[in-house]
Amino acid sequence: MSQPPVVECPTCGAPVEWSATSTFRPFCSDRCKLIDLGAWASEEHKIPVSPDAEDDLFSEDFDPRH
Repeated sequence: MSQPPVVECPTCGAPVEWSATSTFRPFCSDRCKLIDLGAWASEEHKIPVSPDAEDDLFSEDFDPRH
């Protein structure tokens, strides 16, 4: 049987075995998982999108501005 892959924790860079026994994968601990969640909640992490993308997505949902 082959060894499970090892990835780096996105928060601290510690090695994490990618297996069912790694409860917090891809994070090394609950602490690192919560740090990452906090970064998303405070908008330190963002998914890049063009400024007009929301306008294109929702343009037909509302009446045009006058």
